[in-house]
Amino acid sequence: MANQMTEMLKGTLEGIVLAILEARPAYGYEITAQLRDEGFADLAEGTVYALLVRIEQRGFVDVEKVPSEKGPPRKVYSLNAAGRAQLDDFWTTWAFLAGRIEHLRAAHADRTGTGTGTTSTDSGTTHRTTDRTEGDD
Repeated sequence: MANQMTEMLKGTLEGIVLAILEARPAYGYEITAQLRDEGFADLAEGTVYALLVRIEQRGFVDVEKVPSEKGPPRKVYSLNAAGRAQLDDFWTTWAFLAGRIEHLRAAHADRTGTGTGTTSTDSGTTHRTTDRTEGDD
């Protein structure tokens, strides 16, 4: 499962980091620490720094060098207008994919009898899934 998680995370990490930066500007270590606090414990710090370079090159963030008490200045990243537009696109795509994947998961559970028809959230809330047939969209 770890390899599958890594592969799925690669495709979504940019959007996740943009969402973190939407809340407030941050430097690389802060972003990595927040990701770990959010449950991405196995995420390598180098992965985040490589992603920050890419989103800076793509023009999604503004960068300010801020003096650091412990060494060279830190690069603080803040989301700009292009980054907000990219994040909006990410959430639209995520909502579509999550809906389709949940539909497939529910259908699989119905066929195999492995599902209970409910899903749980991190908050402990349970939601009833609905049975849908082709053409319900």
